[in-house]
Amino acid sequence: MGRVAALLALLAALALYYAFHDRLWDASLWWDIAFLTFVLIPACFGLVWLVLPLRIARGLIGAGIALAVLAWAFHAAGWNTAENFAKIFAIAFIGFAFLEYFEALSWVVLVALLIPWVDAFSVFSSHGPTNNITKHHPHVFTLFSIAFPIPGSTFSANLGLPDLLFFSLFLAASARFGLRPALTWLLMTLSFGATLALSVWLGLNGLPALPLLSLGFLLANGDLIWAQLRNQRLGSDPRGSDPEGV
Repeated sequence: MGRVAALLALLAALALYYAFHDRLWDASLWWDIAFLTFVLIPACFGLVWLVLPLRIARGLIGAGIALAVLAWAFHAAGWNTAENFAKIFAIAFIGFAFLEYFEALSWVVLVALLIPWVDAFSVFSSHGPTNNITKHHPHVFTLFSIAFPIPGSTFSANLGLPDLLFFSLFLAASARFGLRPALTWLLMTLSFGATLALSVWLGLNGLPALPLLSLGFLLANGDLIWAQLRNQRLGSDPRGSDPEGV
């Protein structure tokens, strides 16, 4: 019940912020980045942390698809705040469900090592899908992203849904394989703010978020991952453990 109460309270607080953010203080650029990095982004990803126990529930794919349809309905109705939260939960549930297809921790580590390069190609290459969408179809990127509104402004920072998908996958993996879920959540959440800050500092329109996200996952759990992979070679259970109570 404690998690449910915390989830409802956090949802209510975020809904109020999203409803009135443009009427709040108007700070400098770097204060806005600090607010997004240390307050708003962690608050939004706190929703994913609070539903983490559902990673072992049945029917997550169906729930994710139903929420995605609901998000589309909210979008059509112009209910942007409800759409944003529906997308967060939809992608979180789908990310949790995808973990079932990973039979060993080594598979997750392989993904963490590969996706930064794929994401970098997608963002920087003129032939990359993300590059093409952001340059020529910005409305599509807006539709398939999570918005983090800037206080005192009508503008927002946006994070692509694939970034949220891998965030959810890695977080669920850290719980399933007996790693460090809390530290994993913290470092991965801060990685998004770091990517935003780097993008602004370098004067770029955007940077791929998955390189620092993957780095956060690996930094939080590197020693435990190494120990588990070594134990696998010695014949231990490759699935690791999934402690309760996370």
